Amino acid sequence: MQQRSSSAGLTLPLLFVLAIAGISAGLSVQASAQTSPSALSSSADSYVLGPNDRIRLKVYGEPDITGEYEISNSGQVSIPLAGHIKAAGATTRQLEKSIASALAKGIVRDPRVNVEIAQYRPYYILGEVKKSGEYPYRNGLTVMDAVASAGGFTYRANENKVFLRRAGAGAEETYPLNAPVPVYPGDNIRIPERYF
Repeated sequence: MQQRSSSAGLTLPLLFVLAIAGISAGLSVQASAQTSPSALSSSADSYVLGPNDRIRLKVYGEPDITGEYEISNSGQVSIPLAGHIKAAGATTRQLEKSIASALAKGIVRDPRVNVEIAQYRPYYILGEVKKSGEYPYRNGLTVMDAVASAGGFTYRANENKVFLRRAGAGAEETYPLNAPVPVYPGDNIRIPERYF
């Protein structure tokens, strides 16, 4: 009888400690869930636009201008009543100011402009994957996610390293595949062949 009460006495503090640990773990999960959307929006705000990115433009009170536009290979976007605006190399906030400035010179008085990214430019994967080619980008993409999208490795693939050329860079960099290497829009991924 005493053994039962002593073991019950040990279990109660243990359950209390586990309950507190679970609550704190739940709070940390909740906190990280709350911070992740703001982190995503801040990364979209700092994202530098480039050719083949697609933007969603809203000009309040001007339904004929509002719509989706693609940035051309020359880095410009053609907006009605604003003309050709340089978009490559700018963030969405900088592009908003450029478009508002161009529209204010025309017939739109005090234009209120909002620019969002409708679709990121694609990334490219080639080499020893089953389906090399162009793929749509999504936030949080890693090299291993890209390999999975391309059907996985071929039997000849070197599964230890990857060659990655960032958009706008002139040379490839080598990364180990055992680390979560992020992929960005416009990147070129090359999976090398292994040597037997």
